[in-house]
Amino acid sequence: MANTTSAKKATRKIARRTLINKSRRTQMRGAVRTVEDAIKKGDRNAAVEAMKHAEPELMQAARRNIIHKNNASRKVSRLTHAIAKLAQ
Repeated sequence: MANTTSAKKATRKIARRTLINKSRRTQMRGAVRTVEDAIKKGDRNAAVEAMKHAEPELMQAARRNIIHKNNASRKVSRLTHAIAKLAQ
């Protein structure tokens, strides 16, 4: 348990940030899941449209330190590659 006033305040701040980050992470994962579902179905047009929403979502999460920037870039790259394979 926190003893000092500043430690108690830090605990409150962390709790607030955790709620915000959880919400953002959920939103990001949902956007990625939409792309992955479209790829599984083989619907290239739906995947491209979903990717237009998912890429900024991933990069924003990276900018806000919810995920690492390399992780976001890798995810975007892999999804884009999977969408490109649908065209063949």
